[in-house]
This record gives sequence, C-alpha cells and structure tokens, in this order.
Amino acid sequence: MRLGLDVGGTKTDAVALAPDDRIVARVRIATGWGRDAVVGTILEAVSALRADGGFAASDISSVGVGIPGLVDAAEGRVLHAVNLGVEELDLAASVRAVLDVPFAVENDVKAAALGAGALRGDASSMAYLNLGTGVAAGIVVDGVLWRGSRGTAGEVGHISVDPRGRVCGCGQRGCVETFCGGGAVAKAWGRPGALPIKDIFDAADEGDREASELRRGIAYGAASAVRILVLSADVETVVLGGGVTALGDRLLDDVSGRLREEAAASPFLGSLRLDERIELLPAGSPAAALGAALVGAAHGRVGIEKGAVVHG
Repeated sequence: MRLGLDVGGTKTDAVALAPDDRIVARVRIATGWGRDAVVGTILEAVSALRADGGFAASDISSVGVGIPGLVDAAEGRVLHAVNLGVEELDLAASVRAVLDVPFAVENDVKAAALGAGALRGDASSMAYLNLGTGVAAGIVVDGVLWRGSRGTAGEVGHISVDPRGRVCGCGQRGCVETFCGGGAVAKAWGRPGALPIKDIFDAADEGDREASELRRGIAYGAASAVRILVLSADVETVVLGGGVTALGDRLLDDVSGRLREEAAASPFLGSLRLDERIELLPAGSPAAALGAALVGAAHGRVGIEKGAVVHG
C-alpha cells in the first residue's frame, strides 16, 4: 500500500493506493496545530487508513505527505507553514522515528499537480493552478515535477500584473494573488460571511458595483496566471483547483471569457487559444493526497533529487 496525505490548515485528506493504483481507502481528519500536533495528525491518518482499508502496518510500502509552506523535499523538512503553526520541522525524521517506511514530503500544491496529472491520465505537459487562500502552481512535464533551481517554479501568485494595484502580503503591489487569492479578495470585500467569494459572485449577479469589480478582478488574476504559465513553461493544459474553484462553471466561464477578450485584442494571444487550454479539477478530487502517495512511492524507489515521477 502506498499512502498519501494532504495536510491542510484545518483538514487532512488521506488515501491508500493498492498495487493496481486503486484507491482502497480514504479518510479525512482534523489537522492539529503546531509541530507535535502535525506529526500526530499524520500518524493518526495512517492508522485511520489502515482501519478503513483493513491492511496491516507491514503492508505499507511508502508514505508521502503534501504540506503547505517551504519544503526541502530532499531532506523532508518543512519551513514557514504558518497555517499549521510550524516555523521549522524535520518532518521526515519525526515520522520515521515511529513509522519505519520510506517517507517523503512535498509542497501541497506541487503534490496536487502530480495528482491532477495522474487523474487526467496525461501529465505530459500541464500545470495545476491552485486558487485558494493564496495562489500558486505546480508544473509537470513528461510526468516529472519541475521545481526549478530553488524550488520556486510555479509561484505565479507573486508576479505583479498591476504596479498600481493593492499591496500584497509579499510587499509588492498588484500581484496575481491580490486579484484572485481568496484571502486577499475576502479582505478587499470586507463584509461578514462564511463564503465571501461566493457572496461576491452572488452580489455581482444582483448588480452590486463593488462585487462586480472584485469578480472581474478574480477573472483577470486567474487569466493572468494562466497566461504566465503558458508563456513561461509552454504547458498544454492548465488545471484550475483550490477552494475558489468550488464556484465551478461560474468561475470557469468568467476566466474563459476574460481570456477570449484578451485574445480578441491580440493576434498573438489569439494564436495560443488559452481559453481552450484550461479545465477545472473535478469537485472532491483527492488530487493532493494522490500526488503525495506518488511522491512517497517514487522516493521509496529512487529517492528525490530534482523531480518526482508521476507514473506507476
């Protein structure tokens, strides 16, 4: 069994893959806060998968974890995972002290990129664009995750697309994330509500001027990220995922429409057919947990150097 865990700020999604690649168990548990609690969450999720799938600890061939923050994949260390209360954690060593199996750690968005490619059955040339509280992407080419020289490949959220725009948490103005990151948009909206992005779309449908401006900004930011990914990495497909994509076709239609508007004004952009190269990750998809399982399996076979193979 190859186990994969997506450790999020509030919930951890975990899957167990059988040798034939079937998901034979899937569990969701609450994520603990702080270094020790995060390690405890991972061990609890492994136990829950064993109970759900009916297999023994000796049946586990590898474990992979996708986690937010800066990840040193080669060493299994996590830095600045602020949403988990973790400043620095040698996660691989902490888990291996209890669970003696090959264990690997990857950034959650990059793990989701691998999982999205596996779910599509085509990871030859794609990017996974995560539109969540923040904005980031994972790039997969020929089944291999591209991290870049320092692991920052795909950090499109902090590319400025409007130097006169709102101040971003990174200190720049007008970053992609200020337009379509859930946290930044909710702050700009400033009205109470459990689902601020949905509230913005609903209010825009009712003619609210501020909501309409923010909604157009979301489409602009996401379209800009798609354009950046295609022009920089020449990926064939950009898969949209993350919490903001719970809006489904309402979001996809807005982003596609914005890309068509830009294409109409530029023969060059028109030739790229960007609106035809985007798709939504299916709702409820275990992409990040699945990708983590694949990272763990690859680490168990050959170790992690520059990339993690998505196949097999």
